[in-house]
Amino acid sequence: MRCRICKSEDLEKFLSLGKTPLANSFLEEPSGKSELSFPLEVCFCPGCKLAQLYYVVPPALMFKNYLYVSSTSNTFLKHFSGMAESLTRTFNLNGKSLAVDIGSNDGLLLKGFQKFGVQTIGVEPATNVAKIAETNGVETINDFFNEKVVKQIVDRKGNADVVTATNVFAHVDDIHDLVRNVKILLKGDGVFVIEAPYLIEMFDKMTFDAIYHEHLSYFSLTPLMNFFKQLDMEIFNVEKIPVHGGSLRIFVKKQAGKFDIDKSVPEMVEFEKRYGIDKFETYKKFADKVQHVKAKLSGFLKEIKKDGKIIAAYGAPAKGNTLLNFCEIGKDYIDYIVDENPLKQGLYTPGMHIPVVAPKTLDSKRPDYILILAWNFADEILDKTKRYKDDGIKFIIPLPEPKII
Repeated sequence: MRCRICKSEDLEKFLSLGKTPLANSFLEEPSGKSELSFPLEVCFCPGCKLAQLYYVVPPALMFKNYLYVSSTSNTFLKHFSGMAESLTRTFNLNGKSLAVDIGSNDGLLLKGFQKFGVQTIGVEPATNVAKIAETNGVETINDFFNEKVVKQIVDRKGNADVVTATNVFAHVDDIHDLVRNVKILLKGDGVFVIEAPYLIEMFDKMTFDAIYHEHLSYFSLTPLMNFFKQLDMEIFNVEKIPVHGGSLRIFVKKQAGKFDIDKSVPEMVEFEKRYGIDKFETYKKFADKVQHVKAKLSGFLKEIKKDGKIIAAYGAPAKGNTLLNFCEIGKDYIDYIVDENPLKQGLYTPGMHIPVVAPKTLDSKRPDYILILAWNFADEILDKTKRYKDDGIKFIIPLPEPKII
């Protein structure tokens, strides 16, 4: 295993979540056969300071058929609509401009650009989700982002003013190749915009459930500064945004691009240095706390079940499966999980085999407690389920420490 950024082999493991199934590999029916499972171990590169998974699962196993769609969440509807508007205004995009989204999912972000007349095209490897995007009126190339796809886009549409990669940059093993292709695709003054969960927010909020096989890298700004310089590109602005428990929105230009470096960039690098993002001890402390949270959460749920109570869960995100498998929370704790995504309803979670059902099940099989697995949408979920809370059902937020609300 070599570091994804600097190619060093001198990597130090700091956290193991065991051998787990793929977080989005839901089952049609649990069987006696053992599921495919892979080591889930995170390491630190002392050279460039990148946190990353030690073992890489072949991407075709994870992304050719995908059960996650952005549009099932009101939080994301607002987020991507706001992002498209902000980028359109900031970079003066118009009917002659082209926005390309890598890992475009069901086309939600590109729909936002279309409202302002911007030309769009998406690149999405999941065949089932790419079809949904096309049905939604978003032209989509059903493939992984590569040199062949870039040539296709440039031949058909010309070079891009904006290339976006929201919650996809961390999924890519060869980020050098991805960025080389982005450079070919971009106009001279084009902008590459990345959104990725922020490592420091994960440390502070103990959201270790965001670690799963799809997420190969766990980013802070520090390692990315030198990474882009290696490729004659430069980070010129950075923003903290609230999605996924706290993420970074990073703006990158070609070295000769016209944008000045915003003060947010050196300020965040300095903040990360003070935080200790370059020190292995910071990562070990986090790993120790993860073990503490595991013991506390499983003990907390065990006490509730002792009293004969029914616990359901709300949301079946990939992160929920990291939490369930690592903390060994199975059907003896959770009776069922409700999720609004019809692609997941009627399936069983990987590893723990908990049934996923429609939200209306909360009426026919009333629980005493609801564990919110999709904690990044907790406000939206609590708003939608207010009547259950008013009826006396208690809600559990699992992280950073389990609490009843």
